[in-house]
Amino acid sequence: MSRALPKFSDLPLNKGDPPHSAWGVYGSDDELGTINRLTDDVVMRAKEEIQRGVRISLNLPLNAQRGSMLVGRSKFHMDQYNKAPRIVNDDVWTFNSQTSTQWDGLRHYAYQKEAKFYNGVTLDDIFGENRTLVNGIQAWEEKGIVGRGVLLDFDRWRRANNVEYRPLVGNRDAITLDHLKAVARSQGTEIKFGDILIIRTGFTVAYNKLTDDEITQMMSVPVNGGQASGVEQSDAMLEWLWDSFSAVASDNPTFERWPSTTANLNHEILLSGWGMPIGEWFNLENLADHCEKVGRWSFFVASEVCNVPGAVARYICSRSITKT
Repeated sequence: MSRALPKFSDLPLNKGDPPHSAWGVYGSDDELGTINRLTDDVVMRAKEEIQRGVRISLNLPLNAQRGSMLVGRSKFHMDQYNKAPRIVNDDVWTFNSQTSTQWDGLRHYAYQKEAKFYNGVTLDDIFGENRTLVNGIQAWEEKGIVGRGVLLDFDRWRRANNVEYRPLVGNRDAITLDHLKAVARSQGTEIKFGDILIIRTGFTVAYNKLTDDEITQMMSVPVNGGQASGVEQSDAMLEWLWDSFSAVASDNPTFERWPSTTANLNHEILLSGWGMPIGEWFNLENLADHCEKVGRWSFFVASEVCNVPGAVARYICSRSITKT
């Protein structure tokens, strides 16, 4: 699979396609994107990571956000009720699919200038008179996101090396490619083709230390109108991601630094250019502590989700099983 991929320098593949896009590399009607890299052979090799069978959840609670909500999304709400006269209870949940741990799907963020999603899908394809379910999350649901995960614990590394980084929303610090490669070297972590990259920025720890009033103040300017720290935008970073990974994720709400310092956002290129899932708000504290304890930062990841045809994003039900 990796040998058949075009080089990053060859992107876009077709004249007139958006910058760095790989439309058609898996077929003109493909809806899996880089999940195609998780072949049976890649997944079978990933199971070698399971030695102790330790299971660690990557999910935050659905009500993890407190105070004002990020980017204006609705809070999680639950109604519970007794179905009297029987001793039977039911409940109803109402929530935005991106208010907690989730994967951005291929309907989420288009190339803004071209107004096109992965493989050229348009808003009319999604909302028009002849709308379809194209690029909905149901395409990923059939087999899930399953494979070898690698945790790059940037927060632990940068504290040990006195690297300044402010993880909370309202800052605009960058995690560079040099940073991530240094983290991998310090951990002794080998990157393999098809890996699921998970980056711990320290956002969750910093967020959980805030009071409700501090959270409200921080969220008073939403991310899409303000700024956030995260992975840098650069051709070097994009080439590294393209060459290696099937999906990327982090513990912060944007994955990348926001807004971009280049012509394009990583969201545009990863989601709409390559069909690469972007995970956000992952719960990485227990995983990071366990990896540090056993001295291994690679593991088996199984991510299963709600099957909602045509949906934009999805709350995950993930577990990682570490190899020690």
